[in-house]
Amino acid sequence: MILPSASPIGWLLAIAAALAYGVSAIAGSRFTASQARFALLLAWVLHGICVGWGLLGQAPHFGFAAALSMTAWLVMIAYVVERQFFPQLRTLWVLAVLGAAAVLLAMIFPGKPLHALSSPWLPLHLTLGIASYGLFSAAVVHAWLMTRAEKHIRLAADSPNGMPLLTLERLTFRFVTAGFVVLSATLIAGWLFGEVLYGRAWVWDHKSVFSVLSWLTFAVLLVGRSRFGWRGRSAVRMLYAGAVLLLLAYAGSRFVMEVLLPQSGH
Repeated sequence: MILPSASPIGWLLAIAAALAYGVSAIAGSRFTASQARFALLLAWVLHGICVGWGLLGQAPHFGFAAALSMTAWLVMIAYVVERQFFPQLRTLWVLAVLGAAAVLLAMIFPGKPLHALSSPWLPLHLTLGIASYGLFSAAVVHAWLMTRAEKHIRLAADSPNGMPLLTLERLTFRFVTAGFVVLSATLIAGWLFGEVLYGRAWVWDHKSVFSVLSWLTFAVLLVGRSRFGWRGRSAVRMLYAGAVLLLLAYAGSRFVMEVLLPQSGH
């Protein structure tokens, strides 16, 4: 069942952010560097306002679409910051399209009311979880860029990303390492404060199982890279596998509960 947002202001903000992303994606190549940077920054700011409106508005909601929207917003932060250090990094229309889709999806599926905010630990738990999503998503984006760069090197062509391959590889695993630390903190918080947050201690449900499997996958990847020098396609595939498991842990389970199960009840 699709749950439309009750806030016209939220819809207006989401449409404005999606349009700004669309302009950045479609016309970015026709703009000057400063104009493209301004268009992307405007879209990111409007997207951030949408995220804040959903969490801090008159009827705060949260769900799988809001999690994906916040993840896309965090990835855009990483991109904007990197452009300051690596100006040669070209604007990715794929990120702009994903940002537009994410902000609209959060309006179509606003999730459930955050009545549980009476617990002071819930904001911390949600923040850690979304931060790990954002860091691993940034790692996935960089891994994809790294794969593209490798293909162009084999074809004796210039990198389409404007960044050296080794730089992309270092950035990828820095994001993986940071994401692993934050994911570890998320799991520890869920274990320590599970009863306070949800009225029960740690339970081996779908979310817990996929979260732990994702943590183990990233742990093996980091150990393998540190001890055995794993790199290239095998390391990227393991990164993708861990990211998919993490996506299924929260966003996937919430999608089933918020969208598929209500529809099956009709």
